[in-house]
Amino acid sequence: MATYNPKAKYQWSNDDVFQISGANFGLMLNAFRSILNTDLAASIFMAAKANEAIEGMMKEYVEKDVIKEVVAEDKQPLKIVK
Repeated sequence: MATYNPKAKYQWSNDDVFQISGANFGLMLNAFRSILNTDLAASIFMAAKANEAIEGMMKEYVEKDVIKEVVAEDKQPLKIVK
């Protein structure tokens, strides 16, 4: 049997099935609800929606050739003079 290491990364397939007790389900549900019911969470959701809107506008105006991609210039590294 393997030993669990909380610092290690683990993987599983999408077909694997996990069971959870009612107590743990309630604990997770209440934790999620308490976090999502905060002003900060509401602000984050609003920021995500605003980001979707601005990204949609960016896409539209890039495709209309109004907004143009910046091409990086080859810059010489700064020289430190003592």
